[in-house]
Amino acid sequence: RCFYDQKILQKSFQEWKEWWTVCRERKLSLRTASHYRHLLHNLVFKAWRAYVCQQKGKRNKYYVAESHAKKQKLLRTWQHWLVYVDVQRTKHEMQSVALAFRERSCLRISWAVWRRRRYQNCTRHKMNILALQHWAQSLQFRAWLQWRELYLYSRNDKQKETRAVTHHQHWQLKRCMEAWLGYLNLCRAKKHQNELAQEHHQSRVVRQSFSDWRLLWECRRRMRAHQKDIEKLAGRIALRRVFAHWKHYVVMCVEETRQWELAEKHYKQHLLVRALLRVRWKRPW
Repeated sequence: RCFYDQKILQKSFQEWKEWWTVCRERKLSLRTASHYRHLLHNLVFKAWRAYVCQQKGKRNKYYVAESHAKKQKLLRTWQHWLVYVDVQRTKHEMQSVALAFRERSCLRISWAVWRRRRYQNCTRHKMNILALQHWAQSLQFRAWLQWRELYLYSRNDKQKETRAVTHHQHWQLKRCMEAWLGYLNLCRAKKHQNELAQEHHQSRVVRQSFSDWRLLWECRRRMRAHQKDIEKLAGRIALRRVFAHWKHYVVMCVEETRQWELAEKHYKQHLLVRALLRVRWKRPW
């Protein structure tokens, strides 16, 4: 019965140990799932932050490139204007030298005709220059209008893009916040359930342990009483065995003394017979 109780106790302990291992594995799986969700949210947040930084870098690079292009255009315009000024200076110098030469070499009539033609050419040249300037100004004005339209269109596109990005960011933040709040509520509910389950399990384990301890104590008390009875019975059996051995020893001692007496008697008779025979052979006939 003690061996049977021990086996039952071992089986119940093994089943409790397996159940405790399953509960622990379930807790570890829940922790891993929560850790995996937290890691996914962290990765999404890092990807979103990297995307925002990349877009900001692109915008900064675009602003730097645009300013650099404007500076390059201004530099090229300035260089062309300097070349044009140098050409005009050389032309004016050549023209002044030619006029001086003409004044020294030609006649007054030719000089007058040339002067009149020169004046006409100058006026024509001035008119052409004014027309070219007007045409260039009109082209610049058209180009400026086109550039302004493109700039306004690009600015509107950028504003729409920034609004879309901010709307997407707000939507993502709202979604993440809702998911996070849901996750917090779920964690709180799970924690409360785990606490209730742990308290129930502790109370159940305490009651089970107390009942097992009580059964074990009863079993030990019975075993001690049974052991005392067995010890008393063993003492009686030992006394009986000792008495039986002593009785057998007494019988053996009695038998041995009897055999010694018989042997001694037989030996005396044998000696007597031999003595009688020896006396008989020595008697004269």
